[in-house]
Amino acid sequence: MAPSVKAALAEINDEVLTRFYGCGSPLPSLLKGCTVLDLGCGSGRDAFLASRLVGPAGSVIGIDMTDEQLSVARRNLPSQMKRFGYTRPNVEFLQGYMEDLGTLGVADNSIDVVISNCVLNLSLHKEAVFSEIFRVLKPGGELFFSDVFSGRRIPAKFHNDPVLHGECLAGAMYREDFRRILRRAGCLDFRVTSDRRIDIGSPEIEAKIGMVDFHSVTVRAFKLDCLEDICEDYGQVAIYDGTITEWPHHFDLDDHHRLFTKKPMLVCGNTAAMLQETRYGAHFIVHGDRSQHFGAFDCAPGAVKVTKNAGSGGACC
Repeated sequence: MAPSVKAALAEINDEVLTRFYGCGSPLPSLLKGCTVLDLGCGSGRDAFLASRLVGPAGSVIGIDMTDEQLSVARRNLPSQMKRFGYTRPNVEFLQGYMEDLGTLGVADNSIDVVISNCVLNLSLHKEAVFSEIFRVLKPGGELFFSDVFSGRRIPAKFHNDPVLHGECLAGAMYREDFRRILRRAGCLDFRVTSDRRIDIGSPEIEAKIGMVDFHSVTVRAFKLDCLEDICEDYGQVAIYDGTITEWPHHFDLDDHHRLFTKKPMLVCGNTAAMLQETRYGAHFIVHGDRSQHFGAFDCAPGAVKVTKNAGSGGACC
C-alpha cells in the first residue's frame, strides 16, 4: 500500500471502514486532479480514499447496486468532506449496474482511472463490464483493480451457490478467460502488481470446491491502441526520474518491473508505451521508438506467464 493511501485511510470514518468489503487496495499513484470511477463502491471506502488522493480539483464517481451500502456512503459524505477540508463534495454516489454505465450518464472517454475492489467477480456478464470500462476510459487511462482469480474455470453447478457467491468464489475469473475478455475489449496486455493465494479456511467450502486454486490479484491495464499481444523488442530503454513523491527511489509498474531512479532499463514496446503514453509519462524518459524491430522480447505475454508461474505475472522480465 502506498504511503499516501495509508495516510488517507486514517481519515476514513469508522462506519465506512466496518461496512466495507474487499480483497486488496486498488489505488494507483498519481491520482491528483483525476476523474476516478469506483465500480461496486459499497460503503465508499475506496471512493473516499480516491477523493482524498485526487484532491479538490479531482472528482470521484462511486457506483453500486445495493441500497443499504450506498446509504452508508451517502450518510458519511458530508463528514468525510469536512474531515478532508473540502468546501464542496468531489464524490458522487450513483445506484446502478456496472454492466451498463451509459444509463448512469458515464460518457465515452471521460474517466482517467477505473478502480474496483473484489466486485467484478460478482457480475454474471463480465464481458459487458470490461467493454464498458474501456469505453469510458480516456485514451491512456488506467484500470486498476483487485479481485479473486482462479486457476481453472469454476464448475457451472457452483455459479448459483449462495455461500460460494457470498465468499466471492463462485464468479472468480479464470485467468485465461480474463485475458481473452480483455483482448476482445481491445486491451492486448495487462500487468499483475500483486498475487496472493487465498486460504479458503472453511472445511465445508474446501470439501465443495477445494479442487480450484483461488488468488487475490491486483491488476493494472491501460487503454492504449499501440499494445501488442506479445512483448516485442524495439531496443527501447526507460529511465525513472524519481519524481513521484511517494516513490523517490523506485517505481513498481508491476510485480517484476521495478524501475530504480536514474537507472536505465531495457523494456519491451508495451512497457515503454505504458510508461510514456499515460499520466506516468512526465516521470519517465524513454529512449528509442518503434522504427526498428529486433524480434520478440525475451518473455511471455502477461496472462501466459501468470498461468504458468502463478504469483509472478506481468508481461516482461
